[in-house]
Amino acid sequence: MGLFDGMMGNSTKINVNEVQKEIDPLLIDGETIEHAYKLVRDLVIFTDKRLILVDKQGMTAKKIEYKSISYRSISKFSTETAGHFDLDGELKIWISGQVEPSEALQFKAGETLSLVQKTLAEKVL
Repeated sequence: MGLFDGMMGNSTKINVNEVQKEIDPLLIDGETIEHAYKLVRDLVIFTDKRLILVDKQGMTAKKIEYKSISYRSISKFSTETAGHFDLDGELKIWISGQVEPSEALQFKAGETLSLVQKTLAEKVL
């Protein structure tokens, strides 16, 4: 189901050890990865200090954009759960001072979205 989820645009939870080596150079001293999600090649990583979005671009994914969003800069967030015909839920994040959401991320319906919402609530509120 993982490949199907990726093709459908759903993020799936992965073991933090799978991304540790790739993300380790970006982490500051004492920062730890708490949760990680994969969307085909892209990653959504929750650390104890910030949210890191990894966008692997192009056919070879050699060009990579790393977005770092501190939890304190997130002014609000919303989650939209999956409906009867939807296979996924959506997370929207607003950065302080912005009217439109800065990020909109797709997550697999169910437990994953609840865990993401709980994590953000603990960090932002």
